[in-house]
Amino acid sequence: MAEKAQQQGYPLAPANGYSRSDEEAGRSMSDEERCQKRKKWALYIIAFVIFQTGIIVLFSMTVMKFRTPKFRLRSATSFETFDTQASSFNVMMNTQLGIKNTNFGPFKYGNSTVAFYYRGTQIGSVFIPKSKANFRRTKKLNVVVSLIAPTNLASNSEWTNDVSSGIVPLTSTSRLSGKIEIMFIYSRRRDP
Repeated sequence: MAEKAQQQGYPLAPANGYSRSDEEAGRSMSDEERCQKRKKWALYIIAFVIFQTGIIVLFSMTVMKFRTPKFRLRSATSFETFDTQASSFNVMMNTQLGIKNTNFGPFKYGNSTVAFYYRGTQIGSVFIPKSKANFRRTKKLNVVVSLIAPTNLASNSEWTNDVSSGIVPLTSTSRLSGKIEIMFIYSRRRDP
């Protein structure tokens, strides 16, 4: 009986001739698990790289895009008239200028001048000092313009009719040049 008990304690040899111990079977399972974990981590890394690439592309197409700021004459109010006769037209006009910066960085601009014209003839101008429009903001400038008619307009019949009716059509032009800094890293010159 003792011999029978000893024989039952050992496992039978495999029929195909390959013998495996419990240690080898345990190692092969851990190798398969390691392979699965490596594949899983590789997929995580690839997904992360694709996600980061998408974020960078989206960021570069929206935030890092340079847009030209808009420079506009917002309003002209509060006219102080000194002389409104056609021969000696002299008016002070309070105007508000706006520099709309839609970039994700400040727009620093230099000195400039806004000229006001009546049918192609300059009748006034105002100086704009250098300053900065903050990012995603509109900088408002309140300036006073002196509109003085030159002597050659006194003989113009259109000028006389417009002044007597109280409506004087004006146009304005200016050139404002400066530099945009995006995220305080990249900079580019723009002329609105």
